[in-house]
Amino acid sequence: MKDKIFRASLFVAACLIIILTASIVYGLVSQSLDAFSNFGFGFITSSEWDSRNDVYSALPFIMGTLLTSVLALLFCIPFSLSVSLFNGEYFRGHRASTILSSVVDLLAGVPSIVFGLWGFYTLRPLMVEMGVNEQGFGVLLSSIVLAIMIIPYASSLSAEFLAMVPNDLKEGAYSLGATRLEVIQRVSLPAAGSGIFAAYVLAFGRALGETMAVTMLIGNTNNIPHGLGDTGNTMASIIANQFGEAGGLKLSSLMAIGLLLFLITASINFIAKYIMKMVRQ
Repeated sequence: MKDKIFRASLFVAACLIIILTASIVYGLVSQSLDAFSNFGFGFITSSEWDSRNDVYSALPFIMGTLLTSVLALLFCIPFSLSVSLFNGEYFRGHRASTILSSVVDLLAGVPSIVFGLWGFYTLRPLMVEMGVNEQGFGVLLSSIVLAIMIIPYASSLSAEFLAMVPNDLKEGAYSLGATRLEVIQRVSLPAAGSGIFAAYVLAFGRALGETMAVTMLIGNTNNIPHGLGDTGNTMASIIANQFGEAGGLKLSSLMAIGLLLFLITASINFIAKYIMKMVRQ
């Protein structure tokens, strides 16, 4: 009887997750219909956002989201990989690794608005002193802060996967005369590769949906950023900035942007799972 109850509770929990996901999709789709019926496919391909004339499109915010997130991931990879190798390979079990892991876990729990405040009041003046144009470092600054925010996620997960590589494989490589660097390059990283890739996909997903820190730093202009020196908006930041005052077609457009963000994130996760499956085969 206990086994049946436990199995039934697991089944109910699984069904609730499916129902919750379906509810989210239904809510976003139903509230986005007005925007797509008015603007059609042009809602995705156009770059105009004019509240006075009720003309809206998502392309500037899609570009802003992808630009900041991809840059953040590129900034994140060398630092997070270094931290994961430090904790998962070179100093695993040492006091230094324990201290660094605690600091990384602490950073992972810091609210995003705190990172936004730090970026605005610390990095922003520093960049001005370095000669960067004060009116045009929104994309660069927000990407740097996003990278710092996702480093703990990527490094912690990557270190866990590196630590799971069987010692027999490493010892076999050492017995053949391999150096520490060669063992990492030819044994540890290939064996933990799919897990590390998954860690970076999760970190990228975190960057895609980040709201408060980006809202405070990117500049909040409704144009397509063409470089690191431009300001802009992301899909999350435009919703955060204008949702409270929106109504009618504008509200539907914001909901449509939320739907597109959901679809982009889901697509990236599906593609990542497919790549991981192909690598494992």
